Order: sequence, then C-alpha cells, then structure tokens
Amino acid sequence: MERRHFLQLLVSTAIASHLTGANARESALPAAGELSQSPLPWRNWSGSQTCLPKNRVAPANIDELRHLLQNSEHAGTTIRPVGSGHSFSALVPTDGILVSLARMTGVLSHDDQQCQARIAAGTLLGQVGRPLEAINQALFNMPDIDQQALGGLLATATHGTGAGLMSLSGYVEALTLMTAGGELLECSRRQHPEIFHAARVGLGCLGIVTDVTLQNTRPYRLRKTTEWLPLDDILDAADARADQHRNYEFYYIPFSGMGFTSQHDLTDEPVSATAQLDQNDGARDLQRARDYLAWSPRLRRLILGGYIRTLDKEVKVAASWQNYTSDRNVRFNEMEYHLPRENWQAAFREIVSVVEAQFPEVFFPFEVRFVKADDAWLSPFYQRDSVSIAVHRFFEEDYQPMFAALEPILLRHGGRPHWGKLNTLKSGDFRALYPRWQDFLDVRRSLDPGGRFLNPYLAGLFETAGGRA
Repeated sequence: MERRHFLQLLVSTAIASHLTGANARESALPAAGELSQSPLPWRNWSGSQTCLPKNRVAPANIDELRHLLQNSEHAGTTIRPVGSGHSFSALVPTDGILVSLARMTGVLSHDDQQCQARIAAGTLLGQVGRPLEAINQALFNMPDIDQQALGGLLATATHGTGAGLMSLSGYVEALTLMTAGGELLECSRRQHPEIFHAARVGLGCLGIVTDVTLQNTRPYRLRKTTEWLPLDDILDAADARADQHRNYEFYYIPFSGMGFTSQHDLTDEPVSATAQLDQNDGARDLQRARDYLAWSPRLRRLILGGYIRTLDKEVKVAASWQNYTSDRNVRFNEMEYHLPRENWQAAFREIVSVVEAQFPEVFFPFEVRFVKADDAWLSPFYQRDSVSIAVHRFFEEDYQPMFAALEPILLRHGGRPHWGKLNTLKSGDFRALYPRWQDFLDVRRSLDPGGRFLNPYLAGLFETAGGRA
C-alpha cells in the first residue's frame, strides 16, 4: 500500500463514526472574483490580486518598448511591468497599462573568464538552467519555484536558502534600465552606481529593467536529502545544520509535531533518486486530515505524527538547477518575513503556539530558510544575515485573521517583509526598516518625476511630506 493511501485509511477509520451523515466542511471563502466584463483581466497566481488594465502589451524588443513609453497617446498613463504573477502583494494591479517582457527572453551574451551571463529580464527562471549549463555556468542558488520571470523575482529580492548564499538580487553585476522617457541606462557599481543599488530590488517603480548580468559559478551537482523529524529535534539542530550544509531549510506540518528538513551538499555522485513524496498530493492529504479531524486536534496530531514517522528519507542527486525547484500546483496565499538570525527561533516557536491554539483550520506547512546579507538598498537582507519564516493559507480560504495574528510577532522580532508577499506595512514602517529608504526615494523621483510607474499601492509607499516621491 502506498503511504499516502495509508494516511487516507487512518483518517477514514478515525472519523467513520464521528462524521456519519455529516455535511462536508465548506471553504471559508470562494476564489477571488473574476473580472468577467473584460476579455483581458489580470489576476495573480493565487487570485488574491486582480485588475482590469486599459491595455496589456508584450513588446518584442527594445524599440517596441521605447515606442510604448514615448507614445504621447499613453502620456500620464500608469505603466506597470508584470512577470508571471507569483507575487501576492499589490505590486502589479493598475487600470493603466501592463507590460510583459515575456517575448524578450534568453541568454544574450556571456563572459567565460568572469563567469557572468547577461540574460533578458522576461526569461523564466526555469528557462535559465540548461542554457547556462551549455556555456559552463550555473546560478549560485535558486528559489523553490522556477516559473517566475527573472525581472520580477529580482525586483522583489526573491531568494532560495543557504546561510552563505545571498538572494538572487545579490548576484546582479549590471542591469539595463529603460526610464519613463525611453532612455536606456547601463547600470553597475561603476556606471550610475546609485541607480544600480536602487534598481537591483526596484519593485518595478524606477523604470523597466530589460536585462541583467549575473555573477555565476561553474556547473555543480547537488545531493538533496529530505528527512522527516520531530519539530523539537529540527529546532535544536537547525542553526548548526544551516552552517554545515550548502543549502538548508525546513518545513513544519501544523498540528503534527513533525516536519521535514531539506539540505543540499556538493557531490560528484552519479545522478540518482529515491522515491519522492509528491508535494501537491501531500498538501491535499493534509487538507483532508484538517477537514475531517479539526474537531479533535489531539487525534489529528496523533494520526499525522504517526503517519509522518513512517516516511523514509529521500535522496536525489542531480544538476543544481534540477534539484532546487518543485512544482506548486496547489495554490495558496503567503506571508513571509525575514528576521535577524539571532531572533528567528523565538519568533517561530511563538508562531506555532498561536496557530495551534487559535487556527485549527490551517494545514499548509510553515517554511524556514536561511539567507546571507547583501547590499541592495531595498533588499530585506540589507546588511544582515537573515532567517525567513513563511506562512501559507489555501487560496480559497480567508488568510487575513491568521496573518493579522502572526504579523505583529514577526515585526516584534525585527522582521522585514518579502516585497512580493502579503503584509500590511505603510511608508513610515518601511522607512524605519530600511537605512537607505530616502536614498531610494531620491533616485526614484529623479528617474520618474511624474510617477508613471506607480500604481496606487506603490504611490502610497513612496509618498512624502513634499508630495509624491
């Protein structure tokens, strides 16, 4: 019998008498509303953000993008760059023009001696690994979803895990930015350094980044090991294991007392893999256990914990770009904060306590990752090594009560929110969190004095006493 069927049998047996004749539990909220009055509405991956833009365009080259920005017909119209829609915050929605660079993709050039590659910003992360391998290069690190556009993930400081590894924005050596007036600026630490430091995590509000040059490394192979352990054992060893392994993260399964660790180490072993638990099937199984056992947290913990203890260690040896990512087909909404490394354990224990006392409907795992400091002005990892704590809610459910209960904990422990994840912070909050906030505002105003790249959310963040920044 497959183990996931074994879990279904355990749950079914436990509830057979309790649920006889009962109605199935209904979701707290329906999916986000559709904008059916238009053939071209936009919504993000989870459905938490929607808009009905005036127009959606996908220029094929630099000249078409410049024509769009310089076209007098669009003067004064808000323009927002859009990637693959994997951000949960309100960075994209506008009633103006959405600009996709999905037709501007690929590795444009490379420098073998410096091990650098110039890549078009519309390229999906999943389209980068093989072409880089063909020129004897590889990314230092990757996040766990590879369907994000390079421009969007860099604009929001998207990251993987590794105590000695930065977010992808930290590896940007140069970038090309098209301003509101159609001017093309080549930016690096030597050319337009102020713009470079601002635009590496620019939220798409300085202009449109058309390509980036990444510092890479030579191709490498990873041994990925996934192991299921009691939460107390995970927490006791987490900091030491994060320093020991090239990449290390863990997930906690609410109401189980158990979680799993994932670590990557460099290896020359041949490519191989043991049987892997499908994460999407696993999420659905956790949802079923929640649906049928929410009436008894003790029984839910007993069954989930007992089941998880039967799971074997998983090992996969593969090229780096094939080992970092996984498919995420079960949609969710997410809040993620990045905390000073010395504070994360206290915050995480408090989060687990609050959720298991107040939110029995939660079933998505919590995720913890480690990230090295960088120097991009609006990077959440600016000048400090961090630990990221991410919490999720199923996309059809109301995430607000749980996120509202947990956000003060994350803030109290010094957290900075992921720019692409849900949060409630305002301009003054971000000013207090970012030492170079005013410098970013000054650069933004100089590049886009008319605010063409500001939607309502961003305009609210960058308003100053003297007006729009």
